Amino acid sequence: MRLWSLHPKYLDSIGLVALWRESLLAKKVLEGKTKGYKDHPQLIRFKNYKDSLVAINAYLYEIYKEGIRRNYKFDDKKILQIEAKGIISVSSEQIKYEFEHLLRKLRKRNKKKYRELLKIKRNEIEVNPIFKIVTGDIESWEKVKN
Repeated sequence: MRLWSLHPKYLDSIGLVALWRESLLAKKVLEGKTKGYKDHPQLIRFKNYKDSLVAINAYLYEIYKEGIRRNYKFDDKKILQIEAKGIISVSSEQIKYEFEHLLRKLRKRNKKKYRELLKIKRNEIEVNPIFKIVTGDIESWEKVKN
């Protein structure tokens, strides 16, 4: 499971659809409707927010809006359409790490998107609007791969 901090616009079609599905699974976990993934590290920041269901629905809503922008048929009945901006902090180094991680994935599966993202300056990377960037190291919950 990868719940990207990055803005969903950076994902290719495979990545965006996977994010939608994985985020819906995360929502089920936070609702207590699954047995697995309960302790998945990617869920920590949502669990730590005062209302985890507000946070995950707001996160999903941003993914949904990106899907609509691309003419995808994500089912809006699966989420609550909640606007929430900057409610969860994410560190600057986490954003850089995730961006580089995404670039490695795209270099293999979507050269066009990869080349598009190479043009983005590292200090101009946007995040899913529910996050606010704070100065800091890679998040403690991240499973860092070299």
